[in-house]
Amino acid sequence: MAQSSNGKGKRLSAEELGKAALNAVRDLTGYQPESVSALEWDGDGEVWDVKVDVLELARVPNTTDVIGEYVVKLDEAGKLHGYRRERRYQRGQVSES
Repeated sequence: MAQSSNGKGKRLSAEELGKAALNAVRDLTGYQPESVSALEWDGDGEVWDVKVDVLELARVPNTTDVIGEYVVKLDEAGKLHGYRRERRYQRGQVSES
């Protein structure tokens, strides 16, 4: 097993961290995640903030589906340190943030 720079275990790639975040949201919420929209090192707590978009409510037309944006906190080995729903929006909504 590869050791991370802090000796705590294997350091996951960005792709592996994204998959771990998708799995965490699915397991914790029961919703099917759609995508990872951001992956950022938080800089302070030695964890990654991974944003995951989830279909929370399907509607017709699908541009009015309700999407939840979740932030999952993972360390470099993929261990979950927390998660929260950051916001909800309609799929067709354009956002500058």
